[in-house]
Amino acid sequence: MWRDLKVTRAANSRLAEVDFDALGFGNVFSDHMFSMTCSDGEWGDPQILPYGNIEVAPGNATLHYGQSVFEGLKAFIGSDNVARVFRPDMNARRLLSSCERMCIPPLDEETFCAAIDELVALDHAWIPHKRGQALYVRPLIFSIENHLEVRPSTEFRFIVMTAPVRAYFDEGVGPIALKVEETYTRSAPGGIGAAKTAGNYAASLYPTQRGVQDGFVQMVWLDGIEHRYVEEVGAMNIFFRFKDTIVTPDLHGTILPGVTRDSVITLLRDAGHTVEERRVAIDEVVESVHNGELLEVFGAGTAAIIAPVGKFSYRNEVLTVQDNQAGEITRWLYERLTDIQRGDTEDKYRWNRLIAIDEPSVTAVTS
Repeated sequence: MWRDLKVTRAANSRLAEVDFDALGFGNVFSDHMFSMTCSDGEWGDPQILPYGNIEVAPGNATLHYGQSVFEGLKAFIGSDNVARVFRPDMNARRLLSSCERMCIPPLDEETFCAAIDELVALDHAWIPHKRGQALYVRPLIFSIENHLEVRPSTEFRFIVMTAPVRAYFDEGVGPIALKVEETYTRSAPGGIGAAKTAGNYAASLYPTQRGVQDGFVQMVWLDGIEHRYVEEVGAMNIFFRFKDTIVTPDLHGTILPGVTRDSVITLLRDAGHTVEERRVAIDEVVESVHNGELLEVFGAGTAAIIAPVGKFSYRNEVLTVQDNQAGEITRWLYERLTDIQRGDTEDKYRWNRLIAIDEPSVTAVTS
């Protein structure tokens, strides 16, 4: 895509230092990162350079006013040794929406996907081969302008970094336990809940930390007006199986439109399941546990793919879903999505973007 893309290779790869049997999540980064800058609405100066620290002035507007957006997606390599990135086109469109909400000049889909293509092609050896693991891809846009005036910035930087990550859902690991949060709010109507921006996650840290101290893995977020309707679980979308109907909260501006959420809905409907997108009251969830109609609960997101929920605490009552076991549909979804992402089954939806494992189409220099 770029005739002027400059690639500066790392002098020494850190790949040999990585223990792929003991990966964390996002604490080990691959050798390189992609970078572009924007000034007065124009993006340019594409380059790949060694992953490393960047210089940020104390007056950087992002540090003060949080004008940043990001995405999260994964690259996989299957038994056919082909690298695949899962649904980057949808991530690109969501990033565009987030940019608009945060007054950041738009980055088009072609540029977004091409940046990932080049970076994954160069660092393809960092993609884990073990089922459940992946190369996490983190695109980020943030202000690089120095000013203290409360206004949108005019200068930005786009960076893409990658990190080999572990599986969140393994055989033998039980479903997660959640706490329903009634005091603190992740997102409110008219706010930035539907944008993938730093402030959304900052707002969740304190109540989540308190929940972890109480023995829970994540929080169930309720709406910001009545604290009555379920919205998300941690940083994931949430699904409930009430008898023969699977329900997930509808998108109404306070919930992030998840890529995995969309994929789950498509798979379920194509398999003949009834899926409803609507408001879900926490009282409905509690009652359905008591009368045995709630058969499965699971979270859906890029990091975990599918995370089964076995227990949740609400007003000092611990509610257990199906004997704290992952349900059949939960497990089927995890296996089905993983098979598609790795190329182990037909990708009839054409969700995967195939990456040519080759050298980038530029002349590289060594740092």
